Amino acid sequence: MIPAAFEYYRPKDLSGVISILEEHGDDARVIAGGHSLIPMMKLRMADVPHLIDLQDIPGMSEITVTADAITIGAMTTQHDIIDHDGLATAAPILREAALQIADPQVRYMGTVGGNVANGDPGNDMPGLMQCLNATFTLVGPDGERTVPAREFYEAAYMTAREDEEILTAVTIPTPKGGYAYEKQKRKIGDYATAAAAVQIIKDGDTCTAASIAMTNLSDTPIWSEDAAAALVGTSLDSVALKAAVDAMLVDIDPSEDNRGPVAFKRHVAGVILTRAIERAWSRA
Repeated sequence: MIPAAFEYYRPKDLSGVISILEEHGDDARVIAGGHSLIPMMKLRMADVPHLIDLQDIPGMSEITVTADAITIGAMTTQHDIIDHDGLATAAPILREAALQIADPQVRYMGTVGGNVANGDPGNDMPGLMQCLNATFTLVGPDGERTVPAREFYEAAYMTAREDEEILTAVTIPTPKGGYAYEKQKRKIGDYATAAAAVQIIKDGDTCTAASIAMTNLSDTPIWSEDAAAALVGTSLDSVALKAAVDAMLVDIDPSEDNRGPVAFKRHVAGVILTRAIERAWSRA
């Protein structure tokens, strides 16, 4: 289908973007890579009278890696993440997850900012960012503020971002320990039936810290604090694994759709989380 008519803007700086958002309010939307918004517009599921393209805003595609933190500009593409040697060393889970998003054509255009800001429960990056305890930088008329990824998602397509704000960057504490991003999907390019992001730190044969987040199993990504806590202090034996899965299953709330009934999704979630924990443990 063809989208409804809209006004197109391509400002050269953030102040220009914010002024358009202030002027038009709910009638204006920003576009990054476009892989979430454009299909919605073409299907007439999103009415956007004023479309603001962020492609010409300088400094929003930069990646900075230090010993303590990683900062990723919102316009960084999934391909940029895959191709960045510093990220591959400092946070290999980012590359592992990005390689499982859609297909190469989408990854060349799809951006990190668009993936996390849209609030789509099926997107891969929101859960991953919760697992990694990321913070999002938002810029609006009142200046800049940061929001933890674990507090950003309120419901499907509803986030803590105000209408006149733009998500400009993602900052992640440099990860430590073992990692895994496991995803089950029906076919290449599809959203996950279930996906799990796991980070584990161990001392000898004992887990000393863990973080677990699940994707597309509720109307928001789920950071399962209780599932991670079930692993801490254990050697990740079968009892600990079952306790972590059981805790995760309490936290999620999947709904039936064309990816399967609720019972199937809960089963897949348990299998995927078990695989992710075991692989992260083997890398820790």
